[in-house]
Amino acid sequence: MSLLYSALTFVILLLANVPIAFTLGISGMVYFLSQTSIPIPIVAQRLVAGTQSFPLLAVPFFVLAGHLMNVSGITRRLIHLADVLVGHLPGALAQVSCVLSMLMGGVSGSSNADAAMETRVLLPEMRQRGYADGFSAAVLACSSLSTAIIPPSIGLVLYGFAGQVSVGKLFIAGIIPGILMGITMMGVTHWKAVHRGYDLERRGRRHSFREVLSAFRESIWALLFPLFLVVTLRFGIFAPVEAAAFAVVYAFFVGKFIHRELTREKFWEAIRDAAEDNAVIMLIVSMAAILMYALAYEKVPVKMSTFILGLTSHPFLLMLAITAFLFVAGMVMEGTVNILLLTPIFLPIVRAAGFDPVHFGIIMAILIQIGGVTPPVGVNMYTVCSLGGIKVEECIRESWAYVGALLALVVVLILVPQLSLALVGLMK
Repeated sequence: MSLLYSALTFVILLLANVPIAFTLGISGMVYFLSQTSIPIPIVAQRLVAGTQSFPLLAVPFFVLAGHLMNVSGITRRLIHLADVLVGHLPGALAQVSCVLSMLMGGVSGSSNADAAMETRVLLPEMRQRGYADGFSAAVLACSSLSTAIIPPSIGLVLYGFAGQVSVGKLFIAGIIPGILMGITMMGVTHWKAVHRGYDLERRGRRHSFREVLSAFRESIWALLFPLFLVVTLRFGIFAPVEAAAFAVVYAFFVGKFIHRELTREKFWEAIRDAAEDNAVIMLIVSMAAILMYALAYEKVPVKMSTFILGLTSHPFLLMLAITAFLFVAGMVMEGTVNILLLTPIFLPIVRAAGFDPVHFGIIMAILIQIGGVTPPVGVNMYTVCSLGGIKVEECIRESWAYVGALLALVVVLILVPQLSLALVGLMK
């Protein structure tokens, strides 16, 4: 009964648009207040213990590294590279957004941060070229999702923390699916742009090999970053936390001594923004720890596992059922919360069904990211629409083709696990 009270409180606060961290904390407190067998001081213990994890240290380092790179001229160089590569295609600016998100995956690790940045930079020019606001918002919000799958991914770090799965393997496993997400978004964008006649006059205006080479040369330090991560993790030079810490040093060195654009003012701006982002993430993590304790105490993961395994014994149907649940959960809860709460519930189930936990981590991360562009939560969607002054319903109407394509990709990834695990095999 205590868990029921807690669940009802959670739903009511969620519908009332109470900030998600306080929704988690208050609903967790309701459980402990109505549960006489557990002492109240456990709440304070779980608040602190929820953040006491060594792998979790990678999150603040990667967030800071991303902000340092953003203020060091790296983002501007990546935009130029993306334009050189795909600026001749129909819907050129929309295609630039898709490619830029894949490139930004190696820089920011946050799809929402990427969506905000691209909206500020690309949306004014999209409007000048006559793109419909709904189309622009949809492509900016949806293309940003690949950023959170290509390493370094904050969501994958949190999944590794919650499920005790190797973060290094998760990073390497995210490379191919993240690129496939970007290519999928480019395919949908091409179809929409041709249908509506966006930038068709730019067809065939390819940049010369020298221009492409020059753009690559300018962006080389940003492009080397994800490669550096994979290599150091693969050969055991760094653990994920050590790689994250060195990423900060790398970003500072590139901005200060190579690009020479990291001024004292920009440095403190990056520090301030990183502190704000980390405060939000860690508050959610600590508040979620209260509810995670309640779920574990009530044996919810075991009961849920028994229930789902009782529905079907076929591994593929089982995974489809979990996929459908995660898709719906992504629509109604913020991504960080989904990962922290649902990983302990579903990971034992997929392990019992014979699925690799690394493979499932990629599937789960993609499904939860899709929730960033679907109502009613849709954090990425609301970010783009609020920054651009665009009606949310226009973005939703244009987003369904992208969402459908991404769900089709998820099915392909489930059927062909080698797409996620092929590079992981190189670590063994």
